Amino acid sequence: MSAPSTVNFLKTVLIVDALTCLGFGILLTTGSEFLAGWLGLPVALLFYAGLILFPCAALMIITGRQKLPNAGLVWLIIVGNFVWAVASIGILVLPSIAPTMLGYAFVIAQAIAVCGLAVFEYRLLGHARRFATV
Repeated sequence: MSAPSTVNFLKTVLIVDALTCLGFGILLTTGSEFLAGWLGLPVALLFYAGLILFPCAALMIITGRQKLPNAGLVWLIIVGNFVWAVASIGILVLPSIAPTMLGYAFVIAQAIAVCGLAVFEYRLLGHARRFATV
């Protein structure tokens, strides 16, 4: 993959990541009461998790729209994605949380998806940086 196509693909993945954050943010903030019953997760947890996603999406959009995405910002996004995934799984083991089977599936599936995006971004950043130094 050439340098321009690697950078463009990284930018695309960052925008896709941002759009998933926006979508989940809207879902969690507007549907927290409805989802809480189905997932067995606290309304406040769902609502505030959704709110957190909006500034994350903004950062991803800003970074993804840069001509050459700032490596420091991409690293912040990658680390943030991994922290989100670990925290998501960590919530499942808290004694005060009693998710339904659907809740477990929802949390685990989104954690895997977020981890996948982080790995993808990491690999693309490595390729883009390698081309930038040649």
